Amino acid sequence: MKAIRTFTVRPVLAEPLAPLDRLASNWRWSWSRATHALFASMDPALWDDIGANPARMLGALGQERLDELARDEEFVARVRDEDERLTAYLDGDRWFQRLEGPKPVHIAYFSPEFGVDGSLPQYSGGLGILAGDHLKSASDLGVPLTGVGLFYRAGYFRQSIGDDGWQREAYPLLDPYGLGLTLLRDRAGAPVEIALDLPGDRRLHARVWVADIGRVPLLLLDSETPSNTDEMRRVTDRLYGGGGEHRLLQELLLGVGGVRAVRAFSDLTGRPSPDVYHTNEGHAGFQGLERMSELITHDGLDFDAALAQVRAGTVFTTHTPVPAGIDRFSRELIANVLAGGLFQGLDAGRAIALGLETWEGGDQGVFNMAVLGLHLGQHANGVSVLHGEVSRGMFGMLWPGVDTDEVPITSITNGVHAPTWVHPALKAVSERAWGDARTDTHDWTDHAAVTDAELWGVRQQMKGGLVAEARRRVAASLSHGTSNGGSRTPAWVDDLLDPEVLTIGFARRVPTYKRLTLMLRDPERLTRLLTDPERPVQILIGGKSHPADDSGKILIQQLVRFSRDPKVRGRIVFLPDYDITLAKELYPGCDVWLNNPLRPLEACGTSGMKAALNGALNLSILDGWWDEWYDGENGWAIPTADTAANDEERDDVEAAALYDLIEHQLVPKFYEREGGIPTAWLGMVRHTMTDLGKKATSDRMVQDYVRRLYVPAAAHDVALRANGFAEARELAAFVGRVKGAWGRISIASVDSSGIPSQAQAGDALEVHADVRLDGLSPDDVAVELLYGRTDEDDALAREHSVYRLSPTGDGVDGVRTFTGILPLTVTGTFGYTVRVRPTHPQLVSPVELGLVTYAS
Repeated sequence: MKAIRTFTVRPVLAEPLAPLDRLASNWRWSWSRATHALFASMDPALWDDIGANPARMLGALGQERLDELARDEEFVARVRDEDERLTAYLDGDRWFQRLEGPKPVHIAYFSPEFGVDGSLPQYSGGLGILAGDHLKSASDLGVPLTGVGLFYRAGYFRQSIGDDGWQREAYPLLDPYGLGLTLLRDRAGAPVEIALDLPGDRRLHARVWVADIGRVPLLLLDSETPSNTDEMRRVTDRLYGGGGEHRLLQELLLGVGGVRAVRAFSDLTGRPSPDVYHTNEGHAGFQGLERMSELITHDGLDFDAALAQVRAGTVFTTHTPVPAGIDRFSRELIANVLAGGLFQGLDAGRAIALGLETWEGGDQGVFNMAVLGLHLGQHANGVSVLHGEVSRGMFGMLWPGVDTDEVPITSITNGVHAPTWVHPALKAVSERAWGDARTDTHDWTDHAAVTDAELWGVRQQMKGGLVAEARRRVAASLSHGTSNGGSRTPAWVDDLLDPEVLTIGFARRVPTYKRLTLMLRDPERLTRLLTDPERPVQILIGGKSHPADDSGKILIQQLVRFSRDPKVRGRIVFLPDYDITLAKELYPGCDVWLNNPLRPLEACGTSGMKAALNGALNLSILDGWWDEWYDGENGWAIPTADTAANDEERDDVEAAALYDLIEHQLVPKFYEREGGIPTAWLGMVRHTMTDLGKKATSDRMVQDYVRRLYVPAAAHDVALRANGFAEARELAAFVGRVKGAWGRISIASVDSSGIPSQAQAGDALEVHADVRLDGLSPDDVAVELLYGRTDEDDALAREHSVYRLSPTGDGVDGVRTFTGILPLTVTGTFGYTVRVRPTHPQLVSPVELGLVTYAS
């Protein structure tokens, strides 16, 4: 008999154990080894059974056991110590507080998913894991950030694999109270509710759950409230569930409701209003329209000034190099929402235009959420150097006339939260050798600090834990997935995998471009590698396909069927229900981490970073972060078949290269031993942990965001807001003026002198450019000489230089002369051109407005 509702009954804690409530409700426990161990020690078997969550633990432990612990003086002392450590963590100054100069007072960070811990399944993959790590590092660094997302009652989904190898989905309902979340309440104690007015006299309400991620509050909006109709209650049912209007309602709630939730939370807690808004992918783009509506209705700004003000304080991060990964809605659907009065005072036609694909080849009947994010964010970035390049090409049409390399999208390479992802056994070694578990200051190449025997021993210990977990999961999958309901585990499962064998891991979401089955390209050769009698290889694989993606499910089915062949089933294993909990065993337990996407379709791919921090070597296509940080000593690069005639040929060539690397480089190096230890292999491991430990962390990433994006965004927000938004109005007037005049701007002529027929370094190039300004002043524009080496097509190199020319004399008939003298320092083939562009102190990029005129 199935219950119609489930909830958690919390016990009454005796006074000595009262701090456990606070320790359980702050998710710092998920990356604090001592706090984690404290809760686990209350009943280790029960801790594993309930999914390693302190709030669930307190509910499941039973009053008798809690009362017993309250009489245990040693345990009570541990509770007190952990409570004191949490207080010091929450209250003390950290990196951000010591950062000199003006800085943001409050950053609102919006994301559709957050991967904080396996027991809080509000994520589907890398985007959510990255967001969770962002919050954790912001907390560790003391950055005043608030996370904003949705609470999905069924999370993403739980995966199982049937007898036929087909993925099956289950959606167990979550109890927010039982997870350690707190309902946001007003000063009278009533739940705070956010409301959105929708077309058709409908209203969407949401309550707000708060998860304390260390020092960072995470606000999760939940439509499961009595104020809603049944239809509206289902809005936050599942992550990425449904499509069309259902997905749109989720994104409206995230963006519009998220801004309103932050306002309510700030009012109740005394936090200042955010001066920076960071949208993690385009799903939260409507937050910008909501803020524009506020500025228009409450502060009296017009559309253009409100747009300027919102852009100034907004950071937009794009995570996808795949157009299919961007949410797009019909123009009619968006127009219907805007006509319903959700955004008061906002010109509906102009608001819709901010998201339309108006470029040549775009679909003007489509509202594109990434386009909206870029139009509403003056500060934009991709998530690796290569992804920044790809994004500039992918979205360059929004800045017509601008060279691709100048498109105003920068890059900040992702990182991972080391305290979360480094295995406890490896943390213990770090703490013994260096006094802490940090990764950015440790020199693993120091053999005196950690011997080869100790390092190899902990690596084998972690691999043994992975093998045990793999056997447990496969046994559970076989017993639950059988069609006859049998529960008997086959005997071969007990011998599944071997801790002494070279172990390769591969786990991620399963869209086709990540090529889950590339390893199956030549099944006979793969079988020989797996079953070599002297130097075998074993592979562990995990991953989920979106429930609506049958092509991804087919790939999983192919892989599972191959892995169940008796010839290889002990050497290649698909682990179902890949999540954070499994990942924490998988990354540390693998010797090698495999990644073979279609280049350049991997934006970053942080799973390889997590593996590297645990001492695994990467075997990857040069894509994402690996493209910039592969150095020949931290793993192996799979050659890319860029000249292949088609996808089939490309897959064949790259799979063959993969097999060659495993057979001729990985296998010999791993099995070459001195005294039973692969010293050459460990040399690569030591280099990897030392080098990537400095830069592959989310601490470094968040520091980059603060310095390069948050601080400038806050400064721009303050500047435009000052004196009753005077600068916002002035900037809007400037943009309107130059856009209106730009069609008449031209470079009438360019004259140069001072260079003899045979130029030499040290000669001076004198340039005079006559520019027709027609209505604009010389202060409105920058006239620039672009110069440097040229290629065989007379194109300037990407590394060219820019020299600004100065206005001279008075204008004649709207034409002004701009002059400059440039000493020649570049030798070799040299070229130059002249361009004119708008300039204003509050523009972040020289070509931000997409208005550039070149000399012809």
